[in-house]
Amino acid sequence: MKNFRGSLIRPVGLPDSASHPVVTPLSPSVVYASETPDALDDQYEGRVHGYTYSREGHPNADVIAKRLDAMEGASGGIVTGSGMGVVSAVLLGLLNTGDHVVGGNQLYGRSLRMMKEDLPRLGITTSLADPCDIDFMRAAIRPETRMILVEVVSNPTLRVADIKGIAELCREKGLLFVVDNTFTTPRGFKPFDHGADIVIHSITKLLAGHSDVMLGYVVARDPALNEKLRVFSITTGMTPSPFDCWLAERGLLTFELRFDRAQETAKRLADKLAELPGVARVLYPLQSGHPDLTRAKNLLGVQGCNMVSFELKGGRAAANAFTRAAAQLNFAPTLGDVGTTLSHPASSSHRALTPEERAALGLSEGFFRVSVGLEDPEALLSIFTDAVAQAVPDAI
Repeated sequence: MKNFRGSLIRPVGLPDSASHPVVTPLSPSVVYASETPDALDDQYEGRVHGYTYSREGHPNADVIAKRLDAMEGASGGIVTGSGMGVVSAVLLGLLNTGDHVVGGNQLYGRSLRMMKEDLPRLGITTSLADPCDIDFMRAAIRPETRMILVEVVSNPTLRVADIKGIAELCREKGLLFVVDNTFTTPRGFKPFDHGADIVIHSITKLLAGHSDVMLGYVVARDPALNEKLRVFSITTGMTPSPFDCWLAERGLLTFELRFDRAQETAKRLADKLAELPGVARVLYPLQSGHPDLTRAKNLLGVQGCNMVSFELKGGRAAANAFTRAAAQLNFAPTLGDVGTTLSHPASSSHRALTPEERAALGLSEGFFRVSVGLEDPEALLSIFTDAVAQAVPDAI
């Protein structure tokens, strides 16, 4: 009987080669074939490493996870399909009904929503406290508290958390200390060196850097916690796209160059905005006058990062005029792109908050967050100068 194996069913394996690819191959396969049931047992029982079903892991996710592990000085990290995926994995995968978690009161908008609306629905109580004031964080702790979650530099007000004080508090109380390192990145700050138990990232932002990837990363100091996070992410279908992982690895190859260039321009932009009469205030971690300047220098050194926030005089009308005048820049709720982007928290990331809640955080209708990109610095400063002048002409 004629053997139709080569024409009717999928070939097994790749052609032999004495050389190897310079670029990591993209592996979109959903399933992986094993030789025998015994061989499959060996994989599932940990005697050999292999892949079975891509929801449980695939090569491209492992490659990007290992790169980020090396950057954070960790091992065993996992990658999920978004930044909120890893926030969910930590909060839902490690907490139980009856537990309590304390979050920084200036977390990313969707993290705040999960803390305020979703966790209580599942019987996990929450409190929000100012991470810049250790007394407020201490006062928020209850007997049932299990975890504290903060961002090193808050989104979008760029306040700098008291990482040292919170780490000491967590050790004293036996709490898990979770740090979102998205804004600062491992280039600017390494949370494990400062007492963190778990580190999370939105790879979507600066790490991948091109606004064409959506991924998250989480790693714990304790291997047992990494295993719990891995199992939960698999069970809940947080699988990342192989193509997104492949793109993110490409982005990481230029990450340090992009970070350093954008950071240098951000400092110049902050200084320029502070000179403009139409600007009510400017926030940049290493700028004179920042409320957390001393702490920022102690934690970040010279790494002020690429984010600048500022408040226009004139409220929403000025904000609308500013984005129209700065048409060369993308007005979009993202950060970390190679191009500079503008975000208006009152109409995007923090729109779910009441006006009173936004006011308490310092988020007026004239407040903008800028993610500085790789444009020519002089051209970028000119765009902002002209746009502010058009948006707030009475201030000139």
